[in-house]
Amino acid sequence: MNVLMGILSVVCLAYFALLIAVGMDFSWIWLIAGLFLGGAMLARKYMAAHSLMIGKGLKGILILVIGVAFLVFFFAECRIISGMGEKPQGKLDYMIVLGAQVHGDQPSRALTLRLEEATKVWKECGEPTILLSGGKGDGENISEAECMHRVLLEKGIPEEKMVLEDRSTSTVENLKFCAEVSNCREKRTGIVSNNFHVYRAKELAKRQGYQDVCGIAAKSDWRFQIHYMVREAFALVKEKFTGNIA
Repeated sequence: MNVLMGILSVVCLAYFALLIAVGMDFSWIWLIAGLFLGGAMLARKYMAAHSLMIGKGLKGILILVIGVAFLVFFFAECRIISGMGEKPQGKLDYMIVLGAQVHGDQPSRALTLRLEEATKVWKECGEPTILLSGGKGDGENISEAECMHRVLLEKGIPEEKMVLEDRSTSTVENLKFCAEVSNCREKRTGIVSNNFHVYRAKELAKRQGYQDVCGIAAKSDWRFQIHYMVREAFALVKEKFTGNIA
């Protein structure tokens, strides 16, 4: 067990270093995991060397806390996975493309994958109006909506088929503001996002009163898929506790 914990600790810390190097948010969770596993390994060795044992009461509490945390995480991941393969069925009235980071005026890998998926399924969905949703954040020279607009124009999507929503800074705002610039809440609407994000986006939309909504899952960068899945589980739990999803 100590060997396994030591290996996992090193893996977590190495992954943390990789995520920091590429500027990934929420990377600190891997630092905490690595330090926790390493500390637990050292504690086990120390206790074994000094013939120490954890009291039954404390041990029971630890098992309970870890067990509950694992179950919450497990069920969150099951929800996330359930939306990762979603594709639109039939025609859509609207297609919302959720914004993601823009580097200067160029789309990030995550945003590029969303735009590729939107372009691929647009005709199959009856050429719906595309709502491009995302404001301008730190390190971005233009809004995410404008970046997506430029890319989709180059890909052959007609200007008149795109509506820009450039105020939002979160998924909740994406959906709220898109409903303010269109009647997508009452119409059949597809939401394009990276696969790990689709379930939460759909649930947020339903909570906001979207009547006929489906997910459109784009790929995500395989190098960071595990991180995305872990981060999304925490985000899903947060949305549940804040009442943004049912």
